Amino acid sequence: MPDQPQSTALPDTSGILDPNGNPAPSVSTRFPAKGEPVIHQVNWVGLQTLYMKEVRRFFKVQTQTIWAPAITTLLFLVIFTVALGRGGREVLGVNFATFVAPGLIVMGMMQNAFANSSFSFLAGKIQGTIIDFLMPPLTEGELMLAIVGAAVTRAVLVGLALSAAMLLWPGIDMSVAHPWAVVWFGLAGSVFLALLGFLSSIWAEKFDHNAAVTNFVIAPLSLLSGTFYVIDNLSPLFQAISRANPFFYVISGFRFGFLGASDIGDTNMAVLHSALGLGLLDAVLAGVVFVVLRSGWKLKG
Repeated sequence: MPDQPQSTALPDTSGILDPNGNPAPSVSTRFPAKGEPVIHQVNWVGLQTLYMKEVRRFFKVQTQTIWAPAITTLLFLVIFTVALGRGGREVLGVNFATFVAPGLIVMGMMQNAFANSSFSFLAGKIQGTIIDFLMPPLTEGELMLAIVGAAVTRAVLVGLALSAAMLLWPGIDMSVAHPWAVVWFGLAGSVFLALLGFLSSIWAEKFDHNAAVTNFVIAPLSLLSGTFYVIDNLSPLFQAISRANPFFYVISGFRFGFLGASDIGDTNMAVLHSALGLGLLDAVLAGVVFVVLRSGWKLKG
């Protein structure tokens, strides 16, 4: 027999009842129209899944991602305390090792937040697995939140490892004067660098590009931010340059949380203003990353 033409008509579901005894919807109304969102709220399952994937990725190689950066930062402490901390030298009313320790902790946190967020997205672009980030039903905000959240998690773990090591270091007083400043500047600084790393990974086309940002932007801003000195000892020109460096406010504000003193200003209100300014800077940078993600720049060709 000749083949019969296939019917494309949708089956008639009239008269069919659902388990509750109500008329079943027709096939045409059972599924949303093409392009209409199915998830109308935050995709918490997808957000948590991507976050846990990123955390497990760096935790599988924790020797490289957590402990090695902590050891490297401790070497800075050894070198600078041996070279500059002799003779009972004091800075901001405390011995030099106690002065340097908070800055080294938050510097390690920020650098690792940048490294984490910049690697995962860039590796996906180079290896051709970027579709694993872009195809799941995640909005730009959810994608950004998961990757930045994982980077901040790594930063906190590095900070805890450094803090534990410095608690055992002879001559360092790790007592906390203002816990809110430690938490706020530590997290806000980590978010700032995580967002910068995410933006860098979107722009970069190979690992050399990302390394250039690390070596020529992040490292100089970190080392010239007042980690090992107070800016009052600098010339007026370099003081002005330091005050234009956002890393300076993160490190000095974090140090204020431990020592109760800072070179941001003569009053605690100056530290509070710096905290608010840092939060505003994070919000602006998050908006920039969101817009770039939504535009598909260097991601969708």
